[in-house]
Amino acid sequence: MEPVLKSLALKLDTLLGPDRVITDPVRLRTYECDGLTNHRSTPGIVVLPDSAEEIAAIVRACAEAGVPYVARGSGTGLSGGALPRADGVLIVTSRMRRILEIDIPGQRAVVEPGVINLDVTRAVRPYGYYFAPDPSSQQICSVGGNVAENSGGAHCLKYGFTAHHVLACEVVTPDGELVELAADGPGYDLLGVFVGAEGTLGITTKITVRLTRVPETVQTLLAAFDSIEAGGTAVSAIIGAGMVPAAIEMMDALSIEAAEAAVRCEYPPGAGAVLIVELDGPDAEVAAQFAEVERLCRDAGAFEIRIAADDAERALIWKGRKSAFAAVGRISPAYLVQDGVIPRTALPRVLARIDALSAESGVRVANVFHAGDGNLHPLVLFDDAEPGAAERAEEVSGAILDLCIEHGGSITGEHGVGVDKSRYMPRMFTDTDLDTMQMVRCGFDPAGLCNPGKVFPTPRLCGEVPGVRKGPHPYEGKADIF
Repeated sequence: MEPVLKSLALKLDTLLGPDRVITDPVRLRTYECDGLTNHRSTPGIVVLPDSAEEIAAIVRACAEAGVPYVARGSGTGLSGGALPRADGVLIVTSRMRRILEIDIPGQRAVVEPGVINLDVTRAVRPYGYYFAPDPSSQQICSVGGNVAENSGGAHCLKYGFTAHHVLACEVVTPDGELVELAADGPGYDLLGVFVGAEGTLGITTKITVRLTRVPETVQTLLAAFDSIEAGGTAVSAIIGAGMVPAAIEMMDALSIEAAEAAVRCEYPPGAGAVLIVELDGPDAEVAAQFAEVERLCRDAGAFEIRIAADDAERALIWKGRKSAFAAVGRISPAYLVQDGVIPRTALPRVLARIDALSAESGVRVANVFHAGDGNLHPLVLFDDAEPGAAERAEEVSGAILDLCIEHGGSITGEHGVGVDKSRYMPRMFTDTDLDTMQMVRCGFDPAGLCNPGKVFPTPRLCGEVPGVRKGPHPYEGKADIF
């Protein structure tokens, strides 16, 4: 360990006690990556704080020592957003799991960052409410991580992303100060800047979330199609009819195969694609719209439609979709998860191009996506024991993101940029755009110690004059600085 880290570890031992400061190389390996395992880095030090005050003290100690730090929740991220630094401190918030307040009249709850997403719903369900953001990992992902990445989920078509359900955050700033950012405060919307900033502007220590009333009725159907194009036709027809379902999800044949192997979801055999449509709201409205959705799916060529009769059947329909990412481990030794966005109208063209890319490269791609809002999650499969396979998978993955940009979309919808997609940012934004974003970051973190190396392809030095660079960045290649 470097002398500066040794000295800092001793100081952190004094602050937290040695049982919550990890320096053992074997134990540190536990934290070397998040859910995207192809990016790995063993942290220099891991700390396990119990309170906001402890996080503030840790950040102040890091700032005084000039040591970078990264916050981590449950480690379920899929962009390398919580990738640690070998020369830095990883601040793990998983011990901070208290629900501090439930205010039903105010339709809000206050939680610590390590609270598991689904636990918020479990706590407020007896009162007739729930927490709407529902990532596929909601049984294990933390609310603090949801805030960092502005997570979505299957029901984001109707209910939006985490940003739409956060009313306030208590935040430790990069100089170690505890501040409150609120949605209804005067001046600039700093809360809006913070949510989705991927932990580069500070560390959230307390979150006030909006609670949503449980709908009167929920109806779910699964429609099986011969091809993904036919399923896409059904999606266009449903949206074109003016309906906004709570969720419209699609899986192709390869992802169905993986889900069957993993969780035995028993989707219709021989399906080239399945479409899951869920409607919720008042009884009369749902009944009328549901009949129309069923008709549109049949008109688009659905050869089988299953309608959930109760919560147990609804859970079974969702079981395959919710397990899709992990399930591909049953059919491939390794895989990359992508997260591009395209306009709904471009779905057939882009999916056809992805099929062509897969055929040309010999790299299998399983498609799972939020069909209602065009958020694609292609799973690029490869064997990491085969020489060159990972590189080919990366090429296909990048080509898919290029397709999304080409069709007017984005390189990420809900997983974030992290380290995985930072190199694609210049394909989507101009140098001026990136400089402006980094000036905002410098306003929060002038020393560049808070989750450095994420989001941007090349770090911007605070005080540097914005503009198109005509030579290499002055700190390019100096990993000890950023």
